[in-house]
Amino acid sequence: MKSVSELTDFYYKNLFPTLQKLENDRKNLKHRIVFVAVTMTAFFIFLAYSLGNFYEFILFAYIALGGILYKYLVHDYTHEFKMSVIKPLVHAIDSTLLYSSTTHISEYFFQHSKLFSEPDKLSGNDYVKGQIDGINIQFSDLHAQKKNQNSKGRDTWSTIFQGLFIVADFNKHFKGETIVLPDTAQSTFGDLIGHWLQSNNAARDELVKMDDPAFEKEFVVYSSDQIEARYILSHSLMKKLLDFKHKSKQSVYISFIGTHIYIAISYDRDLFEPSVFHSLLDYKVAMEYVKTLHLAIGVVEELKLNQKLWSKQ
Repeated sequence: MKSVSELTDFYYKNLFPTLQKLENDRKNLKHRIVFVAVTMTAFFIFLAYSLGNFYEFILFAYIALGGILYKYLVHDYTHEFKMSVIKPLVHAIDSTLLYSSTTHISEYFFQHSKLFSEPDKLSGNDYVKGQIDGINIQFSDLHAQKKNQNSKGRDTWSTIFQGLFIVADFNKHFKGETIVLPDTAQSTFGDLIGHWLQSNNAARDELVKMDDPAFEKEFVVYSSDQIEARYILSHSLMKKLLDFKHKSKQSVYISFIGTHIYIAISYDRDLFEPSVFHSLLDYKVAMEYVKTLHLAIGVVEELKLNQKLWSKQ
């Protein structure tokens, strides 16, 4: 698989004419968005002064209309960027990979991972599927949400998960279910209280104590099969998962269920959306797209999933 530096060279050398055109489109789009925002803000300020006591409704209408207008204005630019930049980048990694800008990982895989509670709404985009070194892999941006009601009886939505969701083969059929989550309890409440909270998590299987202090500091492990969990999470794999977590610089969730490994990496944004207010020719902007793609597809090499250390049984 191509390295990050090779993909960065491809981004600038092979896509530069496209990037220059898109950069001009971006500048024009930015000016339109600013003009619309200023005009709309002035109108709603006038409306607020004229109507007096309807501030809450006016603010709601301002935010809702602003969101709709923004999506409308950036739609064509976003589509062209994904087809002209993200899709060629994916194919530069491996020409057999399939890319769709509008679809996402199915809800079946999200729920089957057992990483998060069942969502009331699941959306996403930028779906990639194919084989890397003989290993089936698929991933996409996902946003899972839960519906709630506030004190006034209105529906509100809370985020269960937002970020990159990866599904890959593991060359092993697991009898049990092993879940690896970020260790927020011990890092927040300390070892004693944190361990008690982890041990009494009624929503999870039995707590598995690992003998790697560095891994234990970052992750907490639950499993329906203690022996299998320790068999899967060898010292080598724990180190690789730690390295992967540090490389992503985000919260990472992992599960081993059936014949798959599921990896969810939290982000607070849509990863492959084009920048409107920063230049597409900016090195840092380019590296965000390149590094994220390389991280997702590189999980096969990072965790050595292509090495048949286990056999499917």
